[in-house]
Amino acid sequence: MLLEGSCHCGAVRFSAESHAPYPYMYCYCSICRKTAGGGGFAINLHADSQTLTVEGREHVGVYRAFMDHPTRSERSVGERNFCRECASALWVWDPRWPELLHPFASCIDTPLPTPPDRCHIILDSKPAWVPVPAETATDRHFPGYPDEALVDWHRRHGLITD
Repeated sequence: MLLEGSCHCGAVRFSAESHAPYPYMYCYCSICRKTAGGGGFAINLHADSQTLTVEGREHVGVYRAFMDHPTRSERSVGERNFCRECASALWVWDPRWPELLHPFASCIDTPLPTPPDRCHIILDSKPAWVPVPAETATDRHFPGYPDEALVDWHRRHGLITD
């Protein structure tokens, strides 16, 4: 599936191919929540970094998050790309997995498919004011990262589109 996305002000437009496009994983970590999640969480998708095309790259900035918030001494190697004009979070790329790209679902303009269930992850980092749906068969809770990778979730549900 071709994912097409943009920032709020329109200075940056991008696209990338994804064979795992379902927005099912809600991340409540302090990095996602503070850089991209106005509701207390962010949703990252999965795409092939080799297929990324960007218009307006000169407007893209990169933030390397602190891994030990609030101490702020250890930086992530992951690159959180954002629009320097309007601050929209766009995608995350990590050199440890150079073939992967993780666009934020919030900036994707392409209609996304509805996931059959959701995972709420890194709930140990969630502030008290953020509501989370009760855990059910379709809303699963994880204090940290789940054991199942994003692409494996898609395979388990028979949703791989390649």
